[in-house]
Amino acid sequence: MGEESKENTKNQTSPEKIVNMHIDKIKYDLDFLREWTRTRRKEAETRIQEIKEEMKGDFESKRKASRKISIIEGSFNAVTDGAGSRYISPFALALGASNAQIGLLTAIPNLVGNFSQIASSWAMEKFSRKKIMFWTTFIQAFFWLFVILAGVFFFIFKFDSSVSVNFLILVYTVLITLGLFCAPIWASWMKDLIDLDKSGKYFGTRNKIIGFIALVSMLAGGFVLDRFTGSKVFIGFFILFGVCFFARLISSALLRKKYEPHLKIEKEHYFSFWQFVKKMAGNNFGRFAISTTLLQLAINLATPFFSVYMLQGLGFSYTYYTIVIVSSIIGNLLFMPLWGKFADKYGNVATMKITAYLTCLVPFGWFASYFFFHGPTTVGLVVYLSGIEFLSGIIFAGFNLSTSNFIYDAVTREKMGLCTAYDNITSGIGIFIGATLGGFFASNFTFGFMSVFLALFFVSGVLRVVFSALFMRNVNEVRMTDDFRFVDISEKFKDLTPQRLWERLEVTNFKAE
Repeated sequence: MGEESKENTKNQTSPEKIVNMHIDKIKYDLDFLREWTRTRRKEAETRIQEIKEEMKGDFESKRKASRKISIIEGSFNAVTDGAGSRYISPFALALGASNAQIGLLTAIPNLVGNFSQIASSWAMEKFSRKKIMFWTTFIQAFFWLFVILAGVFFFIFKFDSSVSVNFLILVYTVLITLGLFCAPIWASWMKDLIDLDKSGKYFGTRNKIIGFIALVSMLAGGFVLDRFTGSKVFIGFFILFGVCFFARLISSALLRKKYEPHLKIEKEHYFSFWQFVKKMAGNNFGRFAISTTLLQLAINLATPFFSVYMLQGLGFSYTYYTIVIVSSIIGNLLFMPLWGKFADKYGNVATMKITAYLTCLVPFGWFASYFFFHGPTTVGLVVYLSGIEFLSGIIFAGFNLSTSNFIYDAVTREKMGLCTAYDNITSGIGIFIGATLGGFFASNFTFGFMSVFLALFFVSGVLRVVFSALFMRNVNEVRMTDDFRFVDISEKFKDLTPQRLWERLEVTNFKAE
């Protein structure tokens, strides 16, 4: 009787369970419907806002005007590069920096600055891109005054060299971090202002103009520093960094005049840095990030120490130093438009792979100088190194343009800021490792027959070839382009004359779409 009663109870409760299951399913469906409705409503609100902007009638004219403003704004910011960042290492050397500290002056700001970009996507969710850019760059301008303060500590108050240099590293880290924090935000903003099929031409022209301003600024900087030698050199640096302060203020003010299309970032567009790292090897953009990270490691094993080698190893004056460095800028701005056209036709990946291999020629060229020139500094050595740096400018014009434009092609506008940030973070890690290792070896190893810097240059060149061969081949183009064949290029070179080359370089053409 007892078991029969239990069976009856079980049969009686079974329909209740079935009803409860149906109720749970209905609740789940309702929750799903609410979430779906909420998502579609947000998408509709975003689209309505975009339509409203387009219906104003001047949507495209605002974009065009903003592209022009971006060139002017970038030109003022270029002054801070030519007269400021390019002379940070010489300034640190004037303060008595060691080789290890010179390495850290490159390594730490890039590492901290690129990791700060994790917060860039969050900031874009909370605030407009224009507001973030303005206030960040406005604050950044004042840190050029703190850079000057490092010199005041050393030259006026006679602080210990290590204290002044460490203070400079700290201040410069904050200054660079503020700039790098804005990089994904700026990239996201510019993606909304530029037609992708014209991005190569636009950025080629923009970079040419900005490069010209940086060139003039650097030439002026070298002239100023050579007017104030010895104990008076701080006056020269004071003038340069003071100009940087005012130039960045003007640049930040111009950002407020740019038009910002509406952008709303939803949580479904977000993925963590760890998620990005775990899937890097399995997707095209991740393989691109791995390749550029390793190349940055190889590049920065040598690049931070070109200045040290010239000023201390070769005993160059600031004029000689400026001539060599400026040669790179000249090569960059002359060939940037040509690389832009090449990338638009054959793709950013083809451009990237070609120039990645060619980057090895730069450190190998510096290394070879030891065998060509001996004894005291000669005009011949200055001319030779200027030629190597001119070649460097040509190569890196294509490499930097293609790597930045590849992100525009490969990423949607909603994920632009996040992907740019994560790519920059991984590149920052590569820069940090390369510059730190370079500083460590330069400070702790010696070679009896040649400078330790030359050994670093050689190793850097070898690693550039190895990393390009092993990793760049796994990156694929993401848009339709013409097939690149070396035969086609060689045919064009046969008919190339100096006049035709000058016309193709568009040296006097400063128009941007």
